[in-house]
Amino acid sequence: MKRILVIDDEEQILNLLKAMFENEGYMVDTSTNGHNGLVCINNNLPDLIICDIVMPVKEGIETIIEIKKKYPSIKIIAISGGGKNNLQDYLLMAKSIGASKTLSKPFRRKEILDAVEELIGLD
Repeated sequence: MKRILVIDDEEQILNLLKAMFENEGYMVDTSTNGHNGLVCINNNLPDLIICDIVMPVKEGIETIIEIKKKYPSIKIIAISGGGKNNLQDYLLMAKSIGASKTLSKPFRRKEILDAVEELIGLD
């Protein structure tokens, strides 16, 4: 069974994505910030990470850099609803440092499911 880690500071997003992916047959871990997300990765290496960009404690760009340094082959989908700066700047930066795909919030269910299926499939 494929494992997904969702890192996002919005609990509603975490719960929604966890339920959606579990219903599709994936194992799902969640974390509310990049620091705790890195701990999760070390405890249970996921097949795919979905990482928000704008978060407290350790933001997404820094988290993605650290993940790619330690696990260069892991697939990452960066998600963002913006913040103080332009949303597209965040997503372009995430792509340039190793995110496999980027999605703007709010995204459609089919959009994120298709991205996950494309990157890791389902066993």
